[in-house]
Amino acid sequence: MSYAGSNPGPFDPSDPAAPFGPPQPRRSPLRRPLTVALAALASGALLGWLAFEALAGTGTGTGGDGGPDQGAGPAASSSTLRSPADGTTGDGEQGADGEQGADGKQGVGGSASAGPVSLKGKVVVIDPGHNTTNYEHTAAINRKVDIGTNWKECDTTGTSTNFGYSEAEFTLDVAHRLRTLLQQQGATVKLTQDGDRPYGPCVDERARIGNAAHADAVVSIHADGSAAGNRGFHVIMPGEVHEGAADTRAVVAPSKELGKLLAADFARTTGSSPSNYIGDGSGLVTRTDLGGLNLSTVPKVFIECGNMRDGKDAALLTSDAWHQKAAQGLADGITDFLNRSS
Repeated sequence: MSYAGSNPGPFDPSDPAAPFGPPQPRRSPLRRPLTVALAALASGALLGWLAFEALAGTGTGTGGDGGPDQGAGPAASSSTLRSPADGTTGDGEQGADGEQGADGKQGVGGSASAGPVSLKGKVVVIDPGHNTTNYEHTAAINRKVDIGTNWKECDTTGTSTNFGYSEAEFTLDVAHRLRTLLQQQGATVKLTQDGDRPYGPCVDERARIGNAAHADAVVSIHADGSAAGNRGFHVIMPGEVHEGAADTRAVVAPSKELGKLLAADFARTTGSSPSNYIGDGSGLVTRTDLGGLNLSTVPKVFIECGNMRDGKDAALLTSDAWHQKAAQGLADGITDFLNRSS
C-alpha cells in the first residue's frame, strides 16, 4: 500500500499526509504456518540428537566388534549400540551390572574406586614389637617362657638406629597409625601393648591376647638390626609346629596367605623392596622358633619393616611420612586378606 500518490518519494514522518509509520512489505498468508513448522522441525532435530547421545555416549566409543565408531543410522544394530541400562556404556567399558565391555576394561560394576572396603565385624590385633621401657626391666624380660618347641626369653629390648631411635618407638608409632586406618574402615582393633605397661608383654602373652580376641588377623610389627648394606623388609610366617603348647597346623595356610598379601601391598605402598639378605628376594620367611607365632591359634605374621642398622633404611624408618606409608601398606594387606577370607 502506498500513500500520497502512486510514486512517492522518501518517507517523511513530519509530513501530515504520512500514515502511522513507514510502509511495510506485504506479508504472505503462509508465513506464520511456515514459522511454526520450522520451529517444530528444529525441536524434533534437537530431541533426536539428545536421544542419540543418551544411547551412544559421546560418539567416540567402539562398537561391539572393536571396529570404528558407530553412528546413529541404520547400520548401528542393537548388538553394537547399547544403552547404559543393559550393562555397557557406548565406549565398551563395563556398566552397572558388572558385564565386561568389548575392550576388556572394567567399569562401575567391579571398580576399585567404589569406596573404602568395610571391615565392620572384623577383629584385628596389632602387636607392636618390644616395649620402650624394656631396658629398665632386664630381669623380668630375660625370664624364660614356654613357646612349645623350647623355652625362650619373655621379651627383648629390640634394636635401634645408630643414632638411638629405638625399634620399640618405631613399632608403637606405626601401630597407632595402622589402628586409625583400620578403625576408619569399621574394624575392631586391639593392641597387645600401648605404652601402658612397664615391660613386655611376654611373647606367650602376646599370642594369648590375639587368641582371646578371636582375631581375624594378627600382625606383629618389628624392624631388624642386621649389618649395614642389608636392606629391605621381610614377612615372617609360622611353620607347622605340633609340640607342647604349640599347634600351628590350622593357621599355617591362612597365615601364609596373610603374609603374601601383606608383603605385596607393603612393597607397593611404601616403595620398599623385599629383603636382600633373607628370603631369597621374596620378602617371605617361615620360622618355627618364635613364640608369638608358635602359640597363635589365629592367622598371624611378623613383619620386619626394614633394617635399622643400615643408613638408607634408617632414613626411612625415622621418617614420619614413611611411617604413614608403612601403616597404609599394612592396612591394605590386612584388608585384602580379610576380604578373601570372608
